[in-house]
Amino acid sequence: MFLTIVIPEPSNLKCLIDVYLEPLIEELLQLWHVGMRMYDHTTDRAFMMQAALMWTRNDLPAYGMVSGWSTMGVMGCPVCMDDTRTFHLQHGRKTCYFDCYRQFLPTHHPYRRNKKAFTKNHVENKVARPRLTGDQILDRVANISPVVEMPLLLPDGYGSDHKWMK
Repeated sequence: MFLTIVIPEPSNLKCLIDVYLEPLIEELLQLWHVGMRMYDHTTDRAFMMQAALMWTRNDLPAYGMVSGWSTMGVMGCPVCMDDTRTFHLQHGRKTCYFDCYRQFLPTHHPYRRNKKAFTKNHVENKVARPRLTGDQILDRVANISPVVEMPLLLPDGYGSDHKWMK
C-alpha cells in the first residue's frame, strides 16, 4: 500500500507536518493494538487483522520534516548531527557537504585513498560515527521545548548545539 501526502497550503509550514500525520498515526496504533475485523473470501471466514508500519521512503527534506532534524545548512546531516563536516563555497556562500560521504565507505575502499578525485591531497581516515539509538536520541531531545509552531520560534541552542526543530 502506498500513501502519498500532498499539503496544498501556500505557506507549507513544514514544522506542522505532525498535524497532517496524526490521523494516520491514530489508525496505525489501532491496527497494531486492537486490529480490524476483516473477511477472507477464500476461506469464507472473518478474522482480526493487525498491521504495522515497517518503513517509510522519504527524500531528505521530507525526512527532516518528519524527524524534526533540520537537514539544511551546517549540521544538516541527520547521521553525523553535530559532527558534520561542511564548508562554504567561496563565491556562492552555500553550505557544501562535498567529500563527507567517504567516511561511510569500508576502511580499505580505494576511494578513501584517492587524493585526486576528491578533496585535494586528502586521504580519508575518519570512521563514521555509529547511528544513535532511539534512547540516545530521546536523551538528547529531552530538554528541548516541544513542537515549535512557527519557524521563527526555534528552540534554545538551535544551530549551535543541535538542529532539532521539535
